[in-house]
Amino acid sequence: MNEESTKSFKDSLFIALNFFNNHEWYEAHDAFEEIWNSVDGDERQVIQGILQVSVSQFHLSKGNLNGATILLGEGLGRIKTRTKTNLGIDLDSFCRSLENLLRKLQYQETLNESDKPFLKPL
Repeated sequence: MNEESTKSFKDSLFIALNFFNNHEWYEAHDAFEEIWNSVDGDERQVIQGILQVSVSQFHLSKGNLNGATILLGEGLGRIKTRTKTNLGIDLDSFCRSLENLLRKLQYQETLNESDKPFLKPL
């Protein structure tokens, strides 16, 4: 990546993270999709996983528990084998929170605000 594309990548990632962390799932999906189109390899897989988590949260917000659970599991599966991928995000803590959320969804436990996934910058 040249300096200009690195800067635009960082800017795009910052915008996408803000949407995600503000629970603007639809906007986060669109912002991450733009990034997804510009990366490859493990980075692409991790971004796709985050995309799937965004869509799962959108489904959850609309009451689609089954769709949310399936997409969350797929997204987590994509990310957890690639937590060393350096995107400037704490992927280890993200995966731990997703595992907890997935368990709660599978057992239909009550969710609270702290269960919503959060992407913490490194």
